[in-house]
Amino acid sequence: MSGPRLQRVADQDRRLIEITVDGWAMSAMEGDTLLVAILAQRSYLREASGEPQGEMPAAGFCLMGACQDCWVWHEDGRRVRACTTYAEPGMRIRTTWPDHLLAS
Repeated sequence: MSGPRLQRVADQDRRLIEITVDGWAMSAMEGDTLLVAILAQRSYLREASGEPQGEMPAAGFCLMGACQDCWVWHEDGRRVRACTTYAEPGMRIRTTWPDHLLAS
């Protein structure tokens, strides 16, 4: 699937904020969770490991913070759930484990 997974049909008058995801600038609306902000601009949240198919795009599962499917990381390594964490101006998010933390 190409393009955004989610489309806004209402509530489009909220203030736009800028976030960075995997080094790419993205806009979000004030009050969006990270999951909504990302899926409003692309078709997947992150690549997920799975057997036997290997890496596959994932878009979240439960969407309410109960499963482990939407973990993303701040660039400093703090892990958060994309479905329950609100986007904040200037936020810098990685959808894969930050490389600089692999050595620690």
